[in-house]
Amino acid sequence: MRVLAAMSGGVDSAVAAALAVEAGHEVVGVHMALSRNRNQFRTGSRGCCSIEDAGDARRAADILGIPYYVWDLSEKFEDTVIADFVSEYEAGRTPNPCVRCNEHIKFEALLDKARALGFDAVATGHYAQIVERTDDDGVTIRELHRSPNEPKDQSYVLAVMGPERLRHAIFPLGGFASKADVRAEAERRGLSVSNKPDSYDICFVADGDTKGFLADRLGSRPGNIVDQDGVVVGSHEGSYAYTVGQRKGLALGNPAADGKPRYVLGTNPATNTVIVGPAELLTVNRIVGDKAVWFADDVLSAAGQDASGSGWFDVQVQVRAHGLQVSGRARSVALDRAAEVIEGGSGRTAQPEVVGACTRAQGADLQLDDRALLEVELTGGTLRGVAAGQSLVIYAGTRVLGQATVVHSDRWSSAVASSAVPASALPSGVALSR
Repeated sequence: MRVLAAMSGGVDSAVAAALAVEAGHEVVGVHMALSRNRNQFRTGSRGCCSIEDAGDARRAADILGIPYYVWDLSEKFEDTVIADFVSEYEAGRTPNPCVRCNEHIKFEALLDKARALGFDAVATGHYAQIVERTDDDGVTIRELHRSPNEPKDQSYVLAVMGPERLRHAIFPLGGFASKADVRAEAERRGLSVSNKPDSYDICFVADGDTKGFLADRLGSRPGNIVDQDGVVVGSHEGSYAYTVGQRKGLALGNPAADGKPRYVLGTNPATNTVIVGPAELLTVNRIVGDKAVWFADDVLSAAGQDASGSGWFDVQVQVRAHGLQVSGRARSVALDRAAEVIEGGSGRTAQPEVVGACTRAQGADLQLDDRALLEVELTGGTLRGVAAGQSLVIYAGTRVLGQATVVHSDRWSSAVASSAVPASALPSGVALSR
């Protein structure tokens, strides 16, 4: 096969390219220039796609003896990943830029250009496995699975790519059980990046100051921090800088009556208000996501998929990269049932003002993506601090079944069950489950 190897300048992508060469593919290396600042440099383990990274990628390609190019995708990156990041926070949601980068850059812009140039696949240094099986009709099906290297597993951020893109992807590191093994492989091959630090945090926020980055883009917008009774307990310089579950950086002037810590329950962009309350109100037992992507036609078919959706089937649920996995049940729901599922769900009454991919007034029409919804009910425990905008991924064992973007959650707590906390305390986009 003709394979385009995405080379970030790190050890993972360098080893992935080397393994693609070793497998007998015709490999060409490409470094994606994603920053408009050509003088950007790394700060230790922060940042990526810098001028130094491009140099490291070139040296690795030279050692492997493969052609190497730099493709400028900075405009696309700015218009999709960064713009989405800023607009989502401004709308009171919590985006995952790594998910958006995989969706719009690596497996859209890069893959589409590669295919147009006659390449069969794109190889990346992601930690995930592709498992092939043959269905009853003799058709080969590619499944996305977790990596055996659980701490580094990236199936969660890859799930957004969908089955069609997966058909043109190669993950040579899928079988590696540890990062140490990858570094040893790089050293054995004489790759100078074998001891290069991993990059962390958000690549385009190299100093790690997300709040400062957003403030530079959105400016100062002073407002109030209120508790669950609507009492003003502090102030802020922009509700966009806060996310569900946050505790640090609140600087609340008035302590809670019970002396316990308070957390961000949500934000209301319409009133520029941050709502805080007790930890119990962060506990979630039902989640709805839109823009659903499915890898599991066989599972949906077995669950009775029809025009209205599917029946329930057992899954493991994850809402954060490397986050807790909780057992539950899931189903596909047709878009024309969105209001029923989001606002009602199993008899619940929601009062959302901010729902899904839109901000709306009470009672306004939902404006969701034209794909089906994914509804999940947690049966083996609960999750805490689930925010609209997060990626919701469901698994069967190691296999990825589907992905969606969180638009709604039901929160349960003993405080709620005993009516100690009123429904009016909850931020928009959240319902009570009693």
